Amino acid sequence: MSGLVLKLGPRERVLVNGAVIENGDRRSRLSIVTPNANVLRLADALHPDEAHTPVRRLCYAAQLILTGDADPDEARQQLLPRIEELSQILTDTDSRRILSEATDALLNERYYLCLKSLRKLVPREDRLLATAPRAV
Repeated sequence: MSGLVLKLGPRERVLVNGAVIENGDRRSRLSIVTPNANVLRLADALHPDEAHTPVRRLCYAAQLILTGDADPDEARQQLLPRIEELSQILTDTDSRRILSEATDALLNERYYLCLKSLRKLVPREDRLLATAPRAV
């Protein structure tokens, strides 16, 4: 059996195809065997106020697809050019690989993997923005 395996802590919540599921009092594992199920661990969800940087805005847009709050086709048309813009800025090999993973996942309608890939860039973006010169 393949698919996504979620390891949930006590009382942890996860969104699966629009339904919020809360774990019981013990740690547990869930196997999501349905292909292309939309899954979002609520502890990892971005609040709209947190989407204040380019990478976080992309993560939030991918998250909206997973929650069912955005049409996948429309969101994909908005996300693809933004990912391309980031690839013009983040030119190192690792960032390009991550952006390529996100693009492939998006094109193959694997939105969780797209979000997971984009989230890898958040610490990098934080470092870059922390060292960027301030505008006067």
